[in-house]
Amino acid sequence: MAELLAREGYQLSEHAGRAEVIIVNTCGFIGPARDESFQVLGDLAARKRKGQLLIAAGCLTQRYGAEVARRVPGIDGILGTRRWMDIVEVLHKLDRGGGLQPVYHLPETPAAGVPSETGRRERGVPRLAVQGGSAYLKIADGCRRPCAFCAIPLIKGTAVSRPMEAVLTDARFLVSQGVREINLIAQDTTDYGYDLGLKDGLALLLEKMTDPELYGQMRVQSTRDPAHTAFGRMPSAPTDPAPDGRTHGSAPTDDPLWIRVLYAYPGYVTDRLIEIMATRPQIVHYLDMPLQHAHPDTLRRMRRPANIEWVYSTLEKMRRQIPDLALRTTFIVGYPGETEDEFQTLLDFVEAMRFDRVGTFQFSFETGTPSEPLGDPIPPEVKEERYNRLMELQHGISLEINQTFVGKILPVLIEGQEDAGIDHPAGIGGQRPPEHPVGTGGQRPPEHPAGTDGRKPAENPESEGILIGRSYRDAPEIDGVVVVEAASDQRAASDQRAASDQRAAVNLRDGREHRDVRSERDGSEETLIGPVIYIGKIVPVRITGAMAYDLNGILEPRGGNHIDRSK
Repeated sequence: MAELLAREGYQLSEHAGRAEVIIVNTCGFIGPARDESFQVLGDLAARKRKGQLLIAAGCLTQRYGAEVARRVPGIDGILGTRRWMDIVEVLHKLDRGGGLQPVYHLPETPAAGVPSETGRRERGVPRLAVQGGSAYLKIADGCRRPCAFCAIPLIKGTAVSRPMEAVLTDARFLVSQGVREINLIAQDTTDYGYDLGLKDGLALLLEKMTDPELYGQMRVQSTRDPAHTAFGRMPSAPTDPAPDGRTHGSAPTDDPLWIRVLYAYPGYVTDRLIEIMATRPQIVHYLDMPLQHAHPDTLRRMRRPANIEWVYSTLEKMRRQIPDLALRTTFIVGYPGETEDEFQTLLDFVEAMRFDRVGTFQFSFETGTPSEPLGDPIPPEVKEERYNRLMELQHGISLEINQTFVGKILPVLIEGQEDAGIDHPAGIGGQRPPEHPVGTGGQRPPEHPAGTDGRKPAENPESEGILIGRSYRDAPEIDGVVVVEAASDQRAASDQRAASDQRAAVNLRDGREHRDVRSERDGSEETLIGPVIYIGKIVPVRITGAMAYDLNGILEPRGGNHIDRSK
């Protein structure tokens, strides 16, 4: 929508009070999200000045339509998820209508199983969102799975895959702008291409996205070696050995690209997909596959895949072929009919599988979903108690896994900087984009940068500052961070790449952030000062401390990015 409006001459305002048009992209999936959306709309409507337009868009309006305007007087326009590309037409209608009545732009929902036009009438707009050196890239919209608890089919309709050429065009554009990480999203990424007649469509898409010919000799910021491309060093070039003599894996150069797969569906992780993930160095060894539960009876009531043996065998196969695989999943506790025995099965499953990341939700009753007849019989206090028990179990597992990385070198995508001596809260907060019905799970306990014993590390007088980044094990907004100490002898100004790294300030038209870079003149050469040069880059970090969710480390002075593939 921002891109379409920019084409019409609208300019983005960072302050709602100064804008002529305010667009709120709402969420309507579960009760707390709806409450927050109504609260924000109400607050903005109460402060709206004369002549200002307030438009409610997104999932809440798609699901509840005119009810949104009735509950929040002062809304001027209603736009659903399936016709977001008509935002300009909505504004034109508002200009012509004089604002006497709200404008509703909610075309009828297609019949069950009939694809909407969303995903195939994009008007040439990239389906992506960029945050610094990372980006989300949408490959499909809607879902055809029958999950009983889920309202997504009511909101989005059935699955509609974007044409592969459109996805590849967006990927090439992102790389051309210096993006280091592409996160593939859809309600179900493993269903990509089914409606296009493709077999194993996600594997095919990843194969094409990791083909160097797609990007040619496109450079990502500066490199000094002609063998470098958007993927770092071409496969024929030798990799640098690790100092301890162990073999390190992919992305051994200064400017690699990460491709991350989110929202996989159980039963649809194919052998071909596993092979592509294992052999293509641009694909990070991370998989997000929401399982929702582990007891077959609960899963059948959820209308989810109930073959737990498939989960065991597939994850064992993946870990055998990808030894350093990081696995994230999500669960729902307190689903109608969940007995204590069923919940204990879930606990036993989590303890046995030892997932790297786990998000947990307490069941939220939703009218209109297939689970509505089951009601919401489990008391809130029981849901809360089960939630706490599961998260406490995972807290210990996560800490044990994180501690195994102490002393190893990981590539880390640097996303921000803190001044030395200022505590950085664990994680980067926020919620992941509302693409998948299970979202992120509950909030994790607050932590501070600490060593393995939980104590805050002592301040280092030689420190130049604190950098915040993520390893391949951390998806943006939902997983942990790596808190990186930059020593004074690692001043970025000494790096000869600095003069050509002015592109670190990414300036994209569709609402992406601008990053200011300090510079100084040294004769005729302009160089960047301090650790800020690392923002947006993937750099090697030696891990020095671990917490349940985050890691601490120091910048490795050596060049290159070594991924430790040892168990």
